[in-house]
Amino acid sequence: MRSLTGFFALALLAGGATAGSGAEPVTVVRDPAGPITLRTKAAEFRLTPSGEVEGALLVNGRRLGVQEAGGPGDSVEVAGAGVLAFSLDLAGAGVTDVRGPLGEGKRIEARGRSRGKTPVEQLLAIEVYADFPGLAVSTVTFKNAGPEALRLAKVVQQRHRLNASLADAKAAPYSLWSFHGASVEWGQDELLPLAPGFSRPNVLGAQLANGQGGGVPVVAFWTATVGTAVGHLDPFPIVASLPVSVEKDGRVATSLVVEPRRTLAPGEAYTAPRSFLAVFAGDFYEPLRLYSLARQREGWPIPRPSDAAYEPAWCGWGYEFDVTPAEMLGTIPKLKELGIPWATLDDRWFASYGDWQPRSDTFPGDSIRTMVEAFHREGIKVQLWWLPLAVEDGEAKYESHRYGLSDVVARHPDWLVLDEKGGHARMARHLAALCPALPEVRQYLRTLTERFVRDWGFDGHKLDNVFSLPPCYNPAHHHRSPQEAVDALGDAYKVVFETTRALKPDSVTQICPCGTPPNVAWLPYMDQAVTADPVGARQVRPRIKMYKALLGPEAAVYGDHVELSEMKRTGADEWAEIGRDFASTIGPGGVVGTKFTWPDYGPKRKAVFLDDAKEAHWKKWTSLYNEKRLSRGTFLNLYVHGYDVPEGYAVAKDGRMHYAFFAPDPAVPWTGRLELRGLAPGRYAVRDYVEGRDLGVVEGGRPFLDASFTGHLLVEAVPAP
Repeated sequence: MRSLTGFFALALLAGGATAGSGAEPVTVVRDPAGPITLRTKAAEFRLTPSGEVEGALLVNGRRLGVQEAGGPGDSVEVAGAGVLAFSLDLAGAGVTDVRGPLGEGKRIEARGRSRGKTPVEQLLAIEVYADFPGLAVSTVTFKNAGPEALRLAKVVQQRHRLNASLADAKAAPYSLWSFHGASVEWGQDELLPLAPGFSRPNVLGAQLANGQGGGVPVVAFWTATVGTAVGHLDPFPIVASLPVSVEKDGRVATSLVVEPRRTLAPGEAYTAPRSFLAVFAGDFYEPLRLYSLARQREGWPIPRPSDAAYEPAWCGWGYEFDVTPAEMLGTIPKLKELGIPWATLDDRWFASYGDWQPRSDTFPGDSIRTMVEAFHREGIKVQLWWLPLAVEDGEAKYESHRYGLSDVVARHPDWLVLDEKGGHARMARHLAALCPALPEVRQYLRTLTERFVRDWGFDGHKLDNVFSLPPCYNPAHHHRSPQEAVDALGDAYKVVFETTRALKPDSVTQICPCGTPPNVAWLPYMDQAVTADPVGARQVRPRIKMYKALLGPEAAVYGDHVELSEMKRTGADEWAEIGRDFASTIGPGGVVGTKFTWPDYGPKRKAVFLDDAKEAHWKKWTSLYNEKRLSRGTFLNLYVHGYDVPEGYAVAKDGRMHYAFFAPDPAVPWTGRLELRGLAPGRYAVRDYVEGRDLGVVEGGRPFLDASFTGHLLVEAVPAP
């Protein structure tokens, strides 16, 4: 493992972690023959005549970056006129001081005009702030300067070509690790190294044909020493894309694309979503943290998790769709033995989506309330699975469940989201959807939440299959735009979250975007994130890191059922979940969970049955989790994903540093030298707290440890006399 003295101090500066700390001012340098440069203590951004902003870190007096110079800049596509590029008048550009939520900085405004016969004017504003020295924020407006109306079909911003060999002469141009924030497909990797032929459209905001969609509006790319990222800072889940492709010459192309499909009358203007370019040292954590800090400065309300959000949890999904009160309650002895104070009643306890009343065959009469009371008598809190806004409309089905007509739809058909043809629009699971832009729909969600929490006694929610929504064309809603329903998605989840907290302050609301990154529209309205149906431990660890970046280094992130940490294919679309890797949740600071069945209720559930051998393993690791509770510590981004081997994580808690290392192949022993980064000067005793082994003493100024392990190694460094 390589040493990077001073590297992570630079990463913090470039990532804006010093926001509000009296940062050095931004300076502007004008070159009469070339670009205008905005310079901070850690980076500089050059505005070129094409309108492209070229960003780089400043390291020991030199520029370090992966962005190739001479890019094409912003463009628009006009119906009948093709793609229009622009030339900026940099000599006439204005430079002003700027002060706002992001702090103090400098603003450059430059005007340009389209090349060719179609007259379109461009006004481009670039802002750089002292508190966010690695960030350049762009706002671009296009004005119809001609005598005839123009149909604006597409706007392309942040168009860049990246080349890894600019940072490492031995690397191929595409040799970059990448993060893709779009919610596209269950199980798809959002974190991966680029390769020849790679292409991904990264559609954001919009619901896709498979019912998924939403996502985080950021794509990021990095080498071992430097990275760059682009995205947008719009507070709403706008429909956009951040396409990434490896071109024939090996360079990586990326941009931010929106399709306004607006007609501009003569003199009318269109302002594109506010975008950004970031440069950083480190990996994807840095630009995601930077994005979150900037959004929070502008009013994004990231909440502090409840204390209960850090407690381990058991989920009844091991019993799948037809779970009964007897099966749920039968696990209580083991939950108490293992120190697990949460239970979750999972999918299909209800008769119909939308009405959310118990099934008469599995939860007859008052049995659901009685079950919750029985858990409470044993000191165990209970979450309830449901999917807000989803309703059955008598059409379509999900797996074997054919949809009937829910009572809420029968009484309020005017509440439904309609598609362009006037039919019922479809969300996840092919369900119809209530429109969250309607106040009466949000009141209905409040009423449901009060029923579950106040009347039935549940202590929180597992909100599952949550992605985005289709736009609403229902004429009865009088929307200003069909996008209004999508913009209101966060408001719906805000109602559930705030109502629950008002009734039970130590409740836990979890939202799961199955198998994909979250939607930033609803991200602030939960106590506990979840790694969301990971395909093995290789997704558990970086997703915990992703949420720590977005929600804060002390965020509560559920590692999902430990059984998901390893999977074995048993059919074309079937998997056996056989994981036992608690370390991949505990080490990075996640919250542990399981879905074991006990006693054994049949061969279908055998894979997750808690037999005697598994019970000893579960007891060891849940005990370790409860002892260390690293999920409440402070996550520190001290290791670069994809480049530091073995994969490393660091968490500070109670005056100690905790490290977790994971071998490239969990079945192959790894031997080498580890660097325990982040230690202050002094001596530290290092201990493998899983196996109870003392590993020696290291010095903070030279924190190297020779080690050999298989799979994982979890250690703590304690100040030594």
